[in-house]
Amino acid sequence: MNKTLAAAVTLGLTVLAASAGLPHATARTAAAPAAPAHPWHEAADHMGSGLTARLPARTVHHSATAAVPDTTTTLKGLDVSAFQENVDWPSVAAKGASFAYVKATEGTDYTSSQFSQQYNGSAAAGLIRGAYHFALPNTSGGSAQADYFIAHGGGWSDDGKTLPGALDIEYNPYGATCYGLSQSAMVSWITAFSTEYHTKTGRYPIVYSTRDWWSTCTGNSATPGQHDPLWIANYGGSPTPLPAGWTTYTIWQNADSGTFPGDQDVFNGTTADLKTFAHGTYTPPPPPPGSGWPVVSQGATGHSITTIQYLLNAHGSTLAVDGDFGPATRSAVLAFQSGKGLTADGIVGPDTWQALIVTVQSGDTGPAVKAAQAELAAHGSTLEVDGDFGPATRSAVLAFQSGKGLTADGIVGPDTWQALVS
Repeated sequence: MNKTLAAAVTLGLTVLAASAGLPHATARTAAAPAAPAHPWHEAADHMGSGLTARLPARTVHHSATAAVPDTTTTLKGLDVSAFQENVDWPSVAAKGASFAYVKATEGTDYTSSQFSQQYNGSAAAGLIRGAYHFALPNTSGGSAQADYFIAHGGGWSDDGKTLPGALDIEYNPYGATCYGLSQSAMVSWITAFSTEYHTKTGRYPIVYSTRDWWSTCTGNSATPGQHDPLWIANYGGSPTPLPAGWTTYTIWQNADSGTFPGDQDVFNGTTADLKTFAHGTYTPPPPPPGSGWPVVSQGATGHSITTIQYLLNAHGSTLAVDGDFGPATRSAVLAFQSGKGLTADGIVGPDTWQALIVTVQSGDTGPAVKAAQAELAAHGSTLEVDGDFGPATRSAVLAFQSGKGLTADGIVGPDTWQALVS
């Protein structure tokens, strides 16, 4: 770990941290002999470490088999850090990896002890590789961290084997999720990093994050997506939903372990596309069509949210059903996902919908029936949402099923639920 700054610099940073409210600044320099040890663990901080820590244990255990089609058009890769130590790159290449990203730096005083072996070794094995920087936005500015990254292995050259540098911006491993920054301040920090990197290298960095962190900490800002490629992390079997500002993604981190050391990644394109991305601008294809289940998250309103709230209550929540996906609804979604072993991201996508729905039919009562009635009403029925699956509700279900070309059995099962909410 690079902790060899002079004592005078340490003192200066201590004063600066006190005045700027940066609680970690002193911890990242050479501490005075009598000072207690600080819990820095840069070698363990890597792309997805925050996401993995937020998943239920059994989800982490199975994430190595996340649903990614094993086809000839899927370009597989990996990202590694000092945690993986000496990587057997010839073996990685033999198993089918086409590209790799290697952690180079964190903040402005850590460089990976394994960077040279991993970065140069991957290139020697024939992989197209790039470097990434683990951001700590509360310790120094975005421009300063971009400069440090470039100076310690994160640069780019148009040699056909070097990918643009990556900015790993995710859950804070040392404290508050958003590093104590407001959403606007976070967007400014990311923009400063991106602008400086582009100024110094001629390329915009690829931005790595999760939809949940991006929504929480940037307010789902669309600004970086105007020029920065996206590296999306999602272990739920799909790269979507994407953060605002991006209509597609360049790389998808789909699992925290698997065939290769480190995290498992997929490039959105062909081998020729990967080479194009190494050389310059690349426009990836759009994500594959969805399953028909909507993707909704905090900030959304409408009848889909009403349905989600009723279904959460059917599973034991006590939400006020108001059609507003606010913090209480998100907390209930997170608790439900954790309890079901799903990716706990607070977003209701296909996997969460399919776990939420409850088959209801004549004679049933309760919140799940209200959910079905509310959806039927949203589709034009004049039903009363009373939670009682009586003859009127069955007639409305039969009419809806017939109109959608579904089996008209009067039972609200998975196919009918999907048609109702899509």
